[in-house]
Amino acid sequence: MTETKSASKKSRVLLVDDEADILELLEMALLKMGLQVDKASNVTQALAKLASRHYDLCLTDMRMPDGEGLQIVEYIAQKNLATPVAVITAHGNMDNAVTVLKAGAFDYLSKPVSLEQLRSLVKAALRLSSDSNQSEQLLLGNAPAMHKVRDLIARVAKSQAPVHITGESGSGKELASRLIVLQGARADAPLIAVNCGAIPENLMESEFFGYKKGAFTGAEKDRDGFFQAAHGGTLFLDEVADLPLAMQVKLLRVIQEKRVRKVGATTEEAIDVRIISATHNELAERVKQGKFRQDLYYRLNVIPIQMPALRELREDVADIAQHTLTRLKMGAQVSFSDSALRALQSYDFPGNVRELENIIERALALCSDGLITPEDLQIHAAPEQRSLEVATDLPVGKYVLQDYLDDVERRALLATLTQTYFNRTAAAKLLGLNLRTIRYRMERLGINAPEGVDDES
Repeated sequence: MTETKSASKKSRVLLVDDEADILELLEMALLKMGLQVDKASNVTQALAKLASRHYDLCLTDMRMPDGEGLQIVEYIAQKNLATPVAVITAHGNMDNAVTVLKAGAFDYLSKPVSLEQLRSLVKAALRLSSDSNQSEQLLLGNAPAMHKVRDLIARVAKSQAPVHITGESGSGKELASRLIVLQGARADAPLIAVNCGAIPENLMESEFFGYKKGAFTGAEKDRDGFFQAAHGGTLFLDEVADLPLAMQVKLLRVIQEKRVRKVGATTEEAIDVRIISATHNELAERVKQGKFRQDLYYRLNVIPIQMPALRELREDVADIAQHTLTRLKMGAQVSFSDSALRALQSYDFPGNVRELENIIERALALCSDGLITPEDLQIHAAPEQRSLEVATDLPVGKYVLQDYLDDVERRALLATLTQTYFNRTAAAKLLGLNLRTIRYRMERLGINAPEGVDDES
């Protein structure tokens, strides 16, 4: 549908190469696709043409007599032109490919140029030109850290460069990958998500690359792997740090050559797949430890995105919680109390958004009268852990033992009462005490509820 629309508009492509025969071959291929073609034989001519008219795609060689294709990529980025640019690089020269992708190139092709890969690239670029604004906002929040992430996602979505997403577990790495796809040229193509840590090592090669009938015991028919399933679309490699070293070598070759060989096959097949990877581990550290190949790390980490932890988005917690509640309550009349929202905003969420969803699901089951209270949320550390945390900064030896213990107890009580907004019943439950005991300890330690607070409720 999109291709027909793009072709009917007679999309215009700029070809840049100093070799006349290559220009002619590329022009013939694009004309057969129903496109208009302009040509330039050097960087100077190309920049002049880009300044004078709009192009739906620019395809340029890397090295020319008066400069490099990188200058064209940088010019398009600096002028903020809505023109995807792809670069033709020498076969096997991955350093150049990574450099141009980081500079903002949409994609690259290796010499000799495959007509199949050329057509695939052109179609993806033209879809990007027409559909780049049709996307869904999946990542909520107005905190600066989230604005930065969404802005970066919007920019990398216009490229075919590999993206590596890092962040704590539950921080939304897979959600970010989906948004990249939705905003990019492959929105209508397959998105295959793979948890690299969940595949047995002896099955990895056949799962990723597929296999031919008879390749091993049990291979009763040909089967495609993840790469073939994602052809034309995106392959999301979650927890990529868990890949064994032997598989890392094979993955690197596929990414560089854009070709796959099934287990048991004698020939390779071309694949057109964008790679997005993610991990909660620090890949650079694993490289230092010898657990992850440095060359693969640089190939995957072309464009890095760091997902913020939920505790860095405290001003957005209430909105995210409300949105999550609306999604989970399925039409039921349930809402948060003000104190419940304050409790959520003060919580650190070690499990991030995934933990927030679990907390709200639990609260929905526990709440009564359609109102979620702090007690329903059950977000508190174990009493032993809390006592340890509040006691660590006390200077041992400065107090007699009873004074020391009283100070620890006072601070533990205050921390819990603050969390429950001085609801003594809730605080007693969190600390494993009865109401009579907590009243006695508050009185003995001189702890009083703030003026106007009903501490019995």
